[in-house]
Amino acid sequence: MTGLKQLLAAAHAEVPAISAAQAQAMIAAGHAIVVDVRDAPEVEKSGKVSGAVHVSRGMLEFRADPDSPYHDKSFHKDRPVIVYCASGGRSALAGKTLKDLGYAEVYNLGAFKDWVENGGAVDHPIEPGM
Repeated sequence: MTGLKQLLAAAHAEVPAISAAQAQAMIAAGHAIVVDVRDAPEVEKSGKVSGAVHVSRGMLEFRADPDSPYHDKSFHKDRPVIVYCASGGRSALAGKTLKDLGYAEVYNLGAFKDWVENGGAVDHPIEPGM
């Protein structure tokens, strides 16, 4: 029987973790896609990595698969993908899913707060009514 601990361990083993500095360098090089897999209320509350695509964890397969009618054209299997969430668990699972879908170069940035604490640029949500 496989439980959450085993799923997370397998995901962490397959999807390398990167630091905020490493992610910033990859983003600056201009070829990586950054994906926020948190739920919409989390993104609305805190913002997201500047330029990141928001795809909640539950919709990832639908947005990342080019054969899906819901495919997001931001996803390209030949580009590196950096995923993150609130603590690193959902992004590890999301990264493994992307690998399973044929994305060769996938990295787990981990927690959004680590990005912020390391001076990463953030896109803040527009206040309601503005």
